[in-house]
Amino acid sequence: MIDSNIPLAERIRPTKLDHLIGQDHLVGPKAVLRRNIEQGLVPSMILWGPPGVGKTTIANIIANEVHQSFKTLSAISAGVKDVREVIGSAKRSGKIILFIDEIHRFNKSQQDALLGAVEKGVITLIGATTENPSFEVNSALLSRCQIYVLKPLEKEHLKLLLDKALTGDSILKKREIELKETDALFRLSGGDARKLLNLLELTVQSVAQGPVVITNEMVIEVAQQKIAIYDKTGEQHYDIISAFIKSIRGSDPNAAVYWLARMIEGGEDVKFIARRLVILASEDIGNANPTALIMATNAFQAVNMIGYPEARIILSQCVIYLACSPKSNASYQAINKAQAALKQSGDLPVPMHIRNAPTKLMKDLDYGKGYKYAHDFPNNFVDQEFLPDQISGTAFYEPGQNSREEEFRKRLRFFWKDRYQY
Repeated sequence: MIDSNIPLAERIRPTKLDHLIGQDHLVGPKAVLRRNIEQGLVPSMILWGPPGVGKTTIANIIANEVHQSFKTLSAISAGVKDVREVIGSAKRSGKIILFIDEIHRFNKSQQDALLGAVEKGVITLIGATTENPSFEVNSALLSRCQIYVLKPLEKEHLKLLLDKALTGDSILKKREIELKETDALFRLSGGDARKLLNLLELTVQSVAQGPVVITNEMVIEVAQQKIAIYDKTGEQHYDIISAFIKSIRGSDPNAAVYWLARMIEGGEDVKFIARRLVILASEDIGNANPTALIMATNAFQAVNMIGYPEARIILSQCVIYLACSPKSNASYQAINKAQAALKQSGDLPVPMHIRNAPTKLMKDLDYGKGYKYAHDFPNNFVDQEFLPDQISGTAFYEPGQNSREEEFRKRLRFFWKDRYQY
């Protein structure tokens, strides 16, 4: 008999790949991960995606499919001692799949405790995170894991989940339920399957007996809130962060602070906001005001130390500073052009005169021959070639139209008048 105290989302959690809704790019019929699971060849991995899209479910399915011991730790409550106990158990009794939810919350020492066991294959690590693992998981552990990106669930996926709940859950099947409207369910859950199913269950339970006709008004009343002004996982999340960045780029501090307030009130992760400011400081301001990057980096460090609610003041100061700064995307454009040239021309050889020559053999092969040391010349400059011959004279950097980079332009014209067009 199914325990009615178990949440609906848990009661209908799929145990087979064929029953999983969404994430076909990872576990669909032709997906590589699916083939690996079916063959029992499961690598250590990080599952990265929004809340409620199937990370925990995929981990559980993997454990069921490969028939290995499965242990779960939450990074919120577990520590190094817990990790070492699991590793010790694996060494004694055989390989274990260790699932760590919210692995981005593990600090460096906790992540380091996993390294040896993952590398030697004592455990197969499955980490779940809503945060970009390249920022939150240390590089040593990251290099030992495959990264699988889970996509947000689409509306058709959510409809399938509702149908599955109404027709497949033995408890809900006992009720006469008509799903008249779904908009509020979708909007309030924000693409989070767990939220969607639990909100559906709460709505049904709000009617003690008899038929249940689910409407938007009914769902909102049950949720005891209006339709969310900000949703950390749904479409509006991306719309608001887009409006936020574009307001700063557009030099409008008033709009920027408004969108900042929307995110803060919506409970957005303070590190997510601060990280975007660091990126923007380079991408949209750059050398027009190099202090912007220092300001944003310091703000990122400060809000991590302080946290909410006081972090809102630090974020506001940084946002206003960045919005009011002169703008330039010249550095961003320069690296884009350089990478495009690299893809077109391939890995061109380094000119001989600027190669490193640490050994006698290299010197005999003319490595470094003819290099001119800039500090031996007037103005600490001498005209010499630093690019491969095939792309000589290509200007990737075009100074922005602001006072600081206009000074750069004058200096570059003076030095490179015969090689680059500035």
